[in-house]
Amino acid sequence: MAGEIPDLVALERTGTGKGAARQARRDGMVPGIVFGGEKDPLPIQIPFNELFKRLKAGRFKSTLWNLKVEGHEDVRVICRDVQRDVVKDLPTHLDLMRLRRTTKIALYIPVEFINEEEAPGIKKGGVLTVVRPEVELVCTAGDIPEKITVDLTGLEINDVVTISSVDLPNGTKPTIDRDFVIANISAPTGLASSDDEEGEGEEEVAADEVEVVGKDEE
Repeated sequence: MAGEIPDLVALERTGTGKGAARQARRDGMVPGIVFGGEKDPLPIQIPFNELFKRLKAGRFKSTLWNLKVEGHEDVRVICRDVQRDVVKDLPTHLDLMRLRRTTKIALYIPVEFINEEEAPGIKKGGVLTVVRPEVELVCTAGDIPEKITVDLTGLEINDVVTISSVDLPNGTKPTIDRDFVIANISAPTGLASSDDEEGEGEEEVAADEVEVVGKDEE
């Protein structure tokens, strides 16, 4: 289970309809609605500055939130829609959906790399290049993994870690069907530069030989 589900604090909104929504915006709030979960819809409002900060941080719609509304039990929700002003592109309304523990959702799960000291490639000076520090997985709302663990034991320089080589938590699967790369062990910069220089030298020798052959033929 994930260590911490971030809180999303809201206020219950009195009144519904366009008039009440406009008043909420004048008060510096963004109106919204919480639906689903076999309960009645709950009108809410969230301070504009707080919501705007969350939206700027990214992945608002793919994050599981612990919604806190005074006078109501905390509930897990996920955002289904954020309506924006067509001119200013600022949030004007949001829809949140309550989730059951068995609901399937797609979330970004962080990747943890272990046993770097057991990777021969890193011991030789190789560098761990992380392509995906997070992986989007489909999982149940009641059993969200805290992280994905990648064991680097035995990896050499130029070895690649793909999603198929990782033991994923039970009940989860990637949202992407193809076998994508998570990380690799790349050669150290100095070694790569040395290889490039050696390659250039070989090409120069070959070029000189071609020139000599050309002169003999003349």
